[in-house]
Amino acid sequence: MAIEITVAVPGEARVGEGPFWDADSGRLSWVDILGGTVSSADPATHHVRTFTLPTLVGAAVPKTSGGFVAATTEGFTDLAPDGTWTTRRAILPPGRRMNDAKCDAAGRLWAGSCALDFALSGGALHVLSPGWETERFLDGELTQPNGLGWSPDGRTFYLVDTVAREVNAFDVLPDRLAPANRRTLARFPDGGGEPDGLTVDADGCLWIALWGGGRIVRVSPEGRVLTEIAVPVAQPASCAFGGPDRDVLYVTTAREGLALRPDSVDGSVLAVRGLGVRGLPAHRFGG
Repeated sequence: MAIEITVAVPGEARVGEGPFWDADSGRLSWVDILGGTVSSADPATHHVRTFTLPTLVGAAVPKTSGGFVAATTEGFTDLAPDGTWTTRRAILPPGRRMNDAKCDAAGRLWAGSCALDFALSGGALHVLSPGWETERFLDGELTQPNGLGWSPDGRTFYLVDTVAREVNAFDVLPDRLAPANRRTLARFPDGGGEPDGLTVDADGCLWIALWGGGRIVRVSPEGRVLTEIAVPVAQPASCAFGGPDRDVLYVTTAREGLALRPDSVDGSVLAVRGLGVRGLPAHRFGG
């Protein structure tokens, strides 16, 4: 089957991020960071439901109890199914915000924070437990923590630092929460786009959106670029596998800062089919 790229959900997101396929509901959710919105849609009907928060929203993940947990400017916010929101953990100082976030198999939300101006070493990694308690790691060792993911066996954790243009890998140890043995899995040179959001497929390879590069790349667990897929937007921001067979790669995109043609699809959610691989199941927040 040839690779096919279509518009899954038309939109005008300033910075579309954090796609999440909810297998139980058959809906895709994502956020617009600068628009402060959390949206979900049935890709078959294009029916979209959107909540707007009075804050920046780096990511939002469905909760097992319904609604979403959102990584926001302040920290972590509880978004109820009816759209009512409450900031449960305001842990960030002024001048900071949460960025990308994703849940592990234990239902814990891992989120990166950064300075609003992306100041060097202004980032950290935070873990929110289902009981809404938080821990912080790598404080001052990151600048713009972004795409997150785990290997299929759960033994390796991946984390992008966009400003550093690199993807880091860490060991996941059974007796500690903090990621260990940090190393650089892949580094992207200037001029080809910056690594942003990512997802991991069932073969253990990483699919990484290259912001400003107009493409998605597949990287092996050893850090070798295996595949490059050009997409019809300048700023692909993140990606996630979805659909009934988890074989459709949904790509969120951004139009912020671009001079656009009237027929531009920048800001929409794209669907890439025919890749011949499947994704891993996404995990909800356990709270």
